[in-house]
Amino acid sequence: MENEISDNDSSETCNLIDNCSPPTKKQSLSLNHPKNLDEISTPSELKFDQDSEDFEDPDISKKKKEIESLLASENVTLQQWQALAKSKGGLLNDEYRRKIWPLLVGVTEDEKTEPPSLEELSTHSEYNQVVLDVNRSLKRFPPGIPYEQRVALQDQLTVLILRVIIKYPHLKYYQGYHDVAITLLLVCGDRASFPLLCRLSYGEGAPLAPFMQATMQPTQHRLNYMLPIIIRTDPQLAEYLEKSTVGTMFALPWYLTWFGHSLNRYTDVVRLYDYFLCAPPMFPVYVTAAIVLYRALEVYECDCDMAMIHCLLSRLPDDLPFEDILVTADELYKSNDPKLLEADVVLLEKKEEEQRKADEERLKRRQLAARGARNITLTSRIQRGIKRCLQMPILRHLPISYRTVLATATVLVGVYAYYRPELIFNANR
Repeated sequence: MENEISDNDSSETCNLIDNCSPPTKKQSLSLNHPKNLDEISTPSELKFDQDSEDFEDPDISKKKKEIESLLASENVTLQQWQALAKSKGGLLNDEYRRKIWPLLVGVTEDEKTEPPSLEELSTHSEYNQVVLDVNRSLKRFPPGIPYEQRVALQDQLTVLILRVIIKYPHLKYYQGYHDVAITLLLVCGDRASFPLLCRLSYGEGAPLAPFMQATMQPTQHRLNYMLPIIIRTDPQLAEYLEKSTVGTMFALPWYLTWFGHSLNRYTDVVRLYDYFLCAPPMFPVYVTAAIVLYRALEVYECDCDMAMIHCLLSRLPDDLPFEDILVTADELYKSNDPKLLEADVVLLEKKEEEQRKADEERLKRRQLAARGARNITLTSRIQRGIKRCLQMPILRHLPISYRTVLATATVLVGVYAYYRPELIFNANR
C-alpha cells in the first residue's frame, strides 16, 4: 500500500502539547500498570511541520558530511555511531536516523521482515487494549493526513506492538508503550521498527523491559533514583520537593515513553531517542533529574504544595535546552553511578513504606472513631424511639413487658430497614 510508511519512506517532524492532571492524593505505584497515562498527563499533539535543515553552524555542517561519509563506508564501528548520536545535534534528521537507529542496537538486514496482517493478530488477548491506545494516539499523527493513510498507519502501529508481545508472551503490555512504538515506526518504517522495538523490550539491559513486568514495582524502583540524584546535587531543592510530597508521579509518563508522551516538539523527542538508544538503561532517569534541577527556580516560585508542583513539573516547556540537559545528565550519571545510589534508594523506599503504614494506621483509627461515634448516635436514637413507642396510646393497655418488647422490635426493624433496605425489598420480590 503506497500510503503505508515503509522503510523506504521518510517521516519528518512533529509537535506535542501537554497538560497536567495532578493526583488527588498521595500517589502509589504498587498497583499494576496504569490503564491510561492521560490520567497523569494529557498526551502531546504532534504537528508534522517541515524541519528547516539549517546547517549554518559550522559544527553541524561538518557533522553532516561526516555522517554521509560513514554511511557510504563499510568499516564503521558501533562506537563511531554512538559518538555521533550523543554529540551536539544528534543524528540531525530522520533520513539519517532511519539508517542509523537500527545499527545502534544491532539490528541486521535479515531481521527486517515483512509484517503479518492485522487480521492474523486480532485474536490476541491484548488486541482490544492496544487498539484503544492506538486510537488515543491520533494526536501523534500528521494533521491533515488522508483518512486511508491514517488508518494504514494505525494498523501498522497495532501490528508492531502485537508482534512484540506475541514474540515475548511473558512481557506485559503497558499503556504508553505505543508512544515509543509510534516514534520508531514514523522514523524507521514498519519492517525495521519491529526488531528495533524487540531489542528495547527484551534481553539483558533492555531499557523498556522493567515497564513490561506484572507490576509497576520495577519501574517505581528505578524512578526512585531521581530524588537521591537531586539530593546529592541540590539538597535544598530536594528538601523542597520532599516537603511538598510531590513524589515521582509527574515524571512517570516521561520515563515510560522516553518523553514521547509529554514533549511539545517532535525534534526534541527524536533528539532524545538518538541519545537513549546508545545510553545505559537508567539514563532517562538522569535526564528527568537534570530537567527538575534546571527548573529549580520555577519550583521555588511555586507554592510548596503537591498538586501545584505536580502541575508545574508535569508540563514541559517548549524551550528546554536539551543539548545542555543531556550534558548535565551525562555528568550526573558519571558522578552518581546507579550502583552508588542503591543504598540511598533502599533507604528512601523504606521510609516511604513506613510513612504509608503510618498513614494507613491513622486512617484506621479515624474510621474506628467515626464508627464508634455512629454507634453511640444509633444507640441513643434507638433509646429515644423505644421511649416514644411506649407512650403511644395504642400500646398503653398492654402490660409493660409486652409494650417494651413490641416497641423495641418496631424500632429495630425500622433501623434495619433504613441501613439495609435492599435485603427487605429483595425479599419481597
